[in-house]
Amino acid sequence: MERKLRVAQYGCGKMSAYTMRYVYEKGAEIVAAFDQNPAVVGKDIGDIIGTGPKGVIIHHSDEADRVLSSTKPDACIITTMSLIKDTISAFMICAKNGVNAISTCEEAFFPWNSSPSITKEIDDLAKAKGCTICGAGYQDVFWGNLIATLAGSTHTIKKITGKSSYNVEDYGIALAKCHGAGLDLKAFEKEIASADDISEEERKALIDKGEFLPSYMWNVNGWLCSKLGLTVISQTQKCVPHTYPTDLHSKTLGMTIKAGDATGMSAVVTTETEEGITIETECIGKVYAPEEFDCNDWIIQGEPDTQVTINRPATVELTCATIVNRLPDIINAPSGYVTTDKMPTNAYRVKPLNCYVCK
Repeated sequence: MERKLRVAQYGCGKMSAYTMRYVYEKGAEIVAAFDQNPAVVGKDIGDIIGTGPKGVIIHHSDEADRVLSSTKPDACIITTMSLIKDTISAFMICAKNGVNAISTCEEAFFPWNSSPSITKEIDDLAKAKGCTICGAGYQDVFWGNLIATLAGSTHTIKKITGKSSYNVEDYGIALAKCHGAGLDLKAFEKEIASADDISEEERKALIDKGEFLPSYMWNVNGWLCSKLGLTVISQTQKCVPHTYPTDLHSKTLGMTIKAGDATGMSAVVTTETEEGITIETECIGKVYAPEEFDCNDWIIQGEPDTQVTINRPATVELTCATIVNRLPDIINAPSGYVTTDKMPTNAYRVKPLNCYVCK
């Protein structure tokens, strides 16, 4: 493609300050932006990025259909909510207008194993309109392709174990609430943990109805099994609260979390496969105490054993850079809801993004 990529930004909160800046710095441009927060609607996106005016005013998300119809961007970056049911409106508006879309929505990484009916609805419309929809971000590399690459250097695998932690303060209020941050333990049990105290049949029924609440690793395990060619026999998850012995203030929640209340949670997902390989992953999201930091720790048990540990990854920046580097891939991909296990491995874009577009 000879011209610059034209990109829309849907959701102008914390993450967008990075994604929009990265778009410009990768030789593309923002042509439209949307949000529903009155505090940012009407502002120039330069106010969010921290630059001078860019000449692009943030519209209310109610106007997204009209604006996308007239601007026809090459792609839209969606940085809003964490569940597919909360992002379906943005996805469907993009698909309706034939606009390729990529989201940081964690469930969107591999929603076929948690919300198949919603995903098929998006997939059908995207195919009809000739565009691609997908989810990506930090998990695309550090929980997905990195592990698949290590598996490619392993003779036999018995078990894959992963653990990753992140500070919910960095991602906004919606994500913090999804992790139960700020709840007392009784409320956590009722609102978060009890959702997984169900039988396999009950879980399947919830998934079929689009009412299941997956932890982030639920979708990651599905992605890994798809990427590695594994056949899932069973998959379970359990969410437990994390606490801290003293009060912690959360800027994102606008409150002080009392000592002993939930600062967030740990979600453990265990997947058994026909091939005899077990995948057990743990995702820890919480309001950090001063001494805590992000980490990513994976072990492949087999011949040979391999462990990779990454301390203090810049999770927010890595998420946003992955999204922007993926833009050419979603434009090049077939139409429909296409998860990134079906796309090329993540690549660094040394040239302007349009140089990597084949269509």
